[in-house]
Amino acid sequence: MSAYAQSWGSVCFFFSALGFGVGGNLPVDGALFMEFLPDASSALLTLLSVWWPFGQLVSSLIAWYYIGNWPVEQGWRYFIVTIGIVTFAMFVVRFFVFHLFESPKFLLNKGRQHEAVAVIHGLAYRNGTKTWLTSELLDLVACEDGEDLAHVAEKKIPAPSTMGFLREKLQSFSGERLRPLFQNKTLGMATSLIWFCWATIGMGYPLFNAFLPQYFARAHNEASDNMQSETDTISSDTYRNYAIASVMGVPGSLLAAYLVDHPSPFLGRRGTLASSTLLSAVFLFLFVFYGTTSTAQLLMSCVEAFAQNIMYGVLYAFTPEIFPAPVRGAGTGVASFLNRITGLMAPIIAATVPGDGATTPIIMSAVLILSAFIGICLIPIETRGASRL
Repeated sequence: MSAYAQSWGSVCFFFSALGFGVGGNLPVDGALFMEFLPDASSALLTLLSVWWPFGQLVSSLIAWYYIGNWPVEQGWRYFIVTIGIVTFAMFVVRFFVFHLFESPKFLLNKGRQHEAVAVIHGLAYRNGTKTWLTSELLDLVACEDGEDLAHVAEKKIPAPSTMGFLREKLQSFSGERLRPLFQNKTLGMATSLIWFCWATIGMGYPLFNAFLPQYFARAHNEASDNMQSETDTISSDTYRNYAIASVMGVPGSLLAAYLVDHPSPFLGRRGTLASSTLLSAVFLFLFVFYGTTSTAQLLMSCVEAFAQNIMYGVLYAFTPEIFPAPVRGAGTGVASFLNRITGLMAPIIAATVPGDGATTPIIMSAVLILSAFIGICLIPIETRGASRL
């Protein structure tokens, strides 16, 4: 629908709806995916991030083709339509080809143990095996842990009425839902710091990456010393360079999946995240002070894409591992919310900040990501090799 918008206001509206859907999807994916991973395969959650640079690469190649070969008014519309078709195809595959199970831990926390047992049996069937788990065994475990059968039976309540359902959902937005994230000093400090990192990275990342085509175009204009319009310049070499930089993100995600379980005391989740964040900040500074030519900018942006995909890959895996299962969705949801809110502020800051519009936003991005590095170093939890709660 965005491709057929006839005004800037309608484009903004449709893109807001797009962002709303994507923003709600990303934190749920990681939390749900982790529920079904054995501890020995937890690095696969980091590997899941490889689709991010791959999708960026595909998008940049499509943009390079359409925007570079069609008039401005048509090229971006064809690009949006193509991306929409690909996204719709992924929607069909996700919801009609694959059957996604609900989190068993979530179901148990809600007192829906019969459904949790059914999910476990479904997983066993999918993997060609059987399980001994039954609702009766869960009742016995509950009794051994100090609960009596009457209390267990209380949890087996029938489906609530419509008003009860709405009341339960509205209660999810209360502060009580977040209180378990601060149940002790260590978890509270880890929660605060990981949220701080999501917020600072959320603002710093788009200050550089959202305007990378413009930075490429400006360097190309200065190198060629011509008066070609910025739109025409972006249509050719700019998206080629953007596609090349996107390629470097793929090995970054693959390397991240290897490093998060490395036994070195300097790696693991926290060490890999801190190292990649520091590397990202350093090359942002180098981009400002030494990226004076198109070739230099391409080189810096390739290293930046490599480091940032390690950073985001580990961040998406490390964050849900910090939180206990009953509040994992809430913790990652707040982190993603802070990331999106600060990300919304980035274009406003880039457009209004005093100074050189080509360097000041990048310096701010570097400072913000450097702040995230400091926060990561202070997180008191390392989840490598630990059993998830």
